[in-house]
Amino acid sequence: MTSTRTAARPFGRTLCAMITPFTEEGALDLAGARKLAAWLVAEGCDGLVLSGTTGESPTTTDTEKAELIAAVRESVGDRVPLVAGVGTADTRHTVELARAAEAAGADGVLVVTPYYSRPPQEAVETHFRTVADASGLPVMLYDIPGRTGTRIEPETILRLAAHERIVAVKDCSYDFLGTQKVLAQTDLAYYAGCDEHVLALYAIGAAGCISTVANAVPGAIAAILDAFDAGDTARATELQLRATPLIEAMMGAGLPGTVTAKALLARLGLPGGPVRAPLLPAGHEADDELLARYETLTAA
Repeated sequence: MTSTRTAARPFGRTLCAMITPFTEEGALDLAGARKLAAWLVAEGCDGLVLSGTTGESPTTTDTEKAELIAAVRESVGDRVPLVAGVGTADTRHTVELARAAEAAGADGVLVVTPYYSRPPQEAVETHFRTVADASGLPVMLYDIPGRTGTRIEPETILRLAAHERIVAVKDCSYDFLGTQKVLAQTDLAYYAGCDEHVLALYAIGAAGCISTVANAVPGAIAAILDAFDAGDTARATELQLRATPLIEAMMGAGLPGTVTAKALLARLGLPGGPVRAPLLPAGHEADDELLARYETLTAA
């Protein structure tokens, strides 16, 4: 069986939620970003998400976000789509970032639910429509209530799906039933935003994934979807389960994925650098555990 999902992949299939490299002094490391982006694409990613949660968007400036897009575009050219995180708690600021991302060369924008103010669903819907109307770029909704405090309810997503530029959803809702409901009733491209759901969501019709773990093992994440596309579901299951210990160490051990991804990249000699406050680096014990699980996965 060969997959027929290609037409429903507006931003690629195996996307990495790329970290934002910083120098040891804490400045934006554009040379490191170029190098890391090129490596991720060479190793199996066919799309990159910049300035998302893993990219430390709350602590990078508007100028840094635009510079990052331009630098990564210079590195990877037109080989893969670049999706720029532009979500903030302020609709006006989000609109400004969406327009800046378009000017800098992004192919789409990732827009998270406004956080802290906990807007009701009517306001959430109005926010997304306003941002989608503000530029010519396609929009990926980012549903991550564990961080924002507010869901994009399935009924709201169903209404937003009628907007011509709202084309995709990054799903970190942990509401599998709600996700299936939207998949069954719309043509929206769903991307698993939680690495433990890569195969499960793909098996019910998702377009792919946006993976934090792919910062360190892009090939291992791509291989899960490759196997499924080839019709070898048993192999896909095996590969998802094989990746689970590293997924757990990076995403489920009490540290943010940004912290664990940068810790592991440092041990692998890849660009990353420090995290920005208020985040703190992983300790030596966590570093060692991450490397051990990485080595187990890549040796298999």
